[in-house]
Amino acid sequence: MNQLLLCYSVATSERKSEVVESAYGASVRETIPTSIKLDRKTGRFSVYAWVVLGFNLLVILWGAYVRASGSGAGCGSHWPLCNGEVVPRTRGAETLIELTHRTTSGVALLLVLGLLVWAFRAFPRKHPARLGAVLSVFFIITEALIGAGLVLFGFVADNDSIGRAVYLSIHLVNTFLLLAALALTAWWASGGSALKLRGHGALSLILCAGLVGALVLGVSGAVTALGDTLFPGSTLMGGLRDDFSPTAHILVRLRVLHPTIALLVSSLLIFAARFAADKRPVRTTKRLAWALAILVLIELCAGLVNLILLAPIPMQIVHLLLADLVWTCLVLLTASALGEETALSHVSNRA
Repeated sequence: MNQLLLCYSVATSERKSEVVESAYGASVRETIPTSIKLDRKTGRFSVYAWVVLGFNLLVILWGAYVRASGSGAGCGSHWPLCNGEVVPRTRGAETLIELTHRTTSGVALLLVLGLLVWAFRAFPRKHPARLGAVLSVFFIITEALIGAGLVLFGFVADNDSIGRAVYLSIHLVNTFLLLAALALTAWWASGGSALKLRGHGALSLILCAGLVGALVLGVSGAVTALGDTLFPGSTLMGGLRDDFSPTAHILVRLRVLHPTIALLVSSLLIFAARFAADKRPVRTTKRLAWALAILVLIELCAGLVNLILLAPIPMQIVHLLLADLVWTCLVLLTASALGEETALSHVSNRA
């Protein structure tokens, strides 16, 4: 959560230094239509948007606990009811865990709907915060539908089918897109400028490659976590032997791919952070680049600890939290580096 507070402070402080009058005078202000001065209404909205992002992170982490603890079938095959009831009479541990996840997911949906209504009341037409809020609603609805499918299709508990792995991969991608939409909404509400993919040269390609790589890494991590949950190893060496055994389940044999993908994508993300900081050496972009590089290194260390400890549930949750923070930071870095005003801010700061 400290990372989200950093992103909020970075986003709001950047706006104070980007509009420089000096030799540019009032003409500079006229070329910046998207960065409006934060009044009380938009300021409160930006705080609310960051809070909604943080709450959704907590919901995502609890969803991971549902999967890791094998509680996905705690409400049976019923959705949206739990064991056929609104409030189940039988409340075992698995039922309470799953019911808590459904309840918090419902609260998250209401918060995002509130985000949409407030965005349309607080910001003018064509403001990017409106687009971010619309995308947030879309992805949280698809998130709910995908979550319902997990239950209705039986992709819970001890189901070790390839279908479940594919479905969880789709779930992971949608979750990352939801976080991206929420993060961009908060960023734009805090004064960030709209994205402009053209005119940035190789920077756009490198950052987009980093985003795709992070999605691929997230998918491989989700499949690996599923394999660790369904086929836990008793020892580190025994687990490694199973990973390379031709007779092992496919979910076990796929686990070996994740560390390799992690090293490749982590190298790409660190390079992208350094490249963005060099090409767009404004304060916000440089801070986000440093934050991304540090988070990536911490994530690699956490992954190694997770492997050595045979993926205990607490380490799985920490690992996922770091992955979500890396993704969110990468999205914000992309928004900062590829924003419409970044080049102008760079020139102004140099002046």
